[in-house]
Amino acid sequence: MRAVVWEGKPYEMAVRSVPKPRMEMPEDAIVRVTTAAICGSDLHTYHGVLGSSEPPWVQGHEAIGIIVEVGPATETFKVGDRVIVICIPDSGHFVAEPVPLPGMYTIYGFGKQFGGLGGCQAEYVRVPFADDSLVKIPNNPSNDLNYLFLSDVFATGWQCLDFSGFRAGDNVAVFGAGAVGLLCAYSAILRGASKVYVIDHVKSRLDKAASIGAIPIDFTAYGKGGAAAQILELEPEGVQRVCDCIGCECLNEELKLQENYVIVEAVNMAAINGGIGLVGVYLHVDVSKGTPRADLIPPTITFPIAAFFSKNLSIKGGLADVLGLNPTLLQLVNSGRAKPGFVVTSEVGIEDAPEAYRRFDQQLEEKVVIRFPWESNESTLVVRRPRTARSRV
Repeated sequence: MRAVVWEGKPYEMAVRSVPKPRMEMPEDAIVRVTTAAICGSDLHTYHGVLGSSEPPWVQGHEAIGIIVEVGPATETFKVGDRVIVICIPDSGHFVAEPVPLPGMYTIYGFGKQFGGLGGCQAEYVRVPFADDSLVKIPNNPSNDLNYLFLSDVFATGWQCLDFSGFRAGDNVAVFGAGAVGLLCAYSAILRGASKVYVIDHVKSRLDKAASIGAIPIDFTAYGKGGAAAQILELEPEGVQRVCDCIGCECLNEELKLQENYVIVEAVNMAAINGGIGLVGVYLHVDVSKGTPRADLIPPTITFPIAAFFSKNLSIKGGLADVLGLNPTLLQLVNSGRAKPGFVVTSEVGIEDAPEAYRRFDQQLEEKVVIRFPWESNESTLVVRRPRTARSRV
């Protein structure tokens, strides 16, 4: 089968022929992928800072597909069911003593030390404990993009609000207008936020934020003093909830890498008794063949503890409970109330994935999906929306 493969070369992705996954346990299912996505987390691997120590591995952790094989112990699903492949499958057992990442979870698309499942940017994927790891959806390919993001980014954006302590009526500032940040802002609007600010520096992303009713903030705007200064000019008492949807590869207002920039600005702009939610990835691994540039990401950052303490703030972060959130989000999508597919800017075939990674990394796309030509009514059209080329910062 064809798959997107990380081979340990920063800023390069390959498309290779790899073995099709096989059933390993009676609880397994094999899913034929119809639509996959490139996630911002995949860019950490693309940059050579996140993943397992030994490449190669198949990329990707967001997918929708059709079940083509089920194990004898699988009771809920059958061959032909259309399903969401959740990025973190069920572990199949009760975890009494959880451990930190990467050992805490099995995640598609990050190699052996993250469970070794393979990835979703491929024609097929094996799903362990399928009864508890898949979500059934209507057999309606035209609506795939709205369901696809229940696999990760919609749930992650929603969870960031939960981490921040959000309640209806709060005002919210979201760092990052990539797919997670946009869907965090979208979730805040759905859930009754009074105002939602979205902070980024890419005009197309800020325009997308404005299109859903958020207030765009360009934190690099000349003479305006950065993110917190602009927010405090509009909200002198600060915002009640701040959501970090960027993580450790964040840039400061001079567009230079500063790992604690978002955290510092979040504390500065948060109102007294406010809360900060964090779903941007802050994860350090050792330098290896699979992560040759991991030393660029420090294991610790400087934190403004005095300001944090004096404002009586709270902070919570980590991975989203994607499986746990799916019943709520599925109802919103089924009813038509939520349509998270608006974040997509391009659809490509798998052979075009390396170029799609390049465009995504250079912030020429907000979200790219990979379509597989399995059925006559499955879209395989490559949709390009050219933008002015942007040099890497």
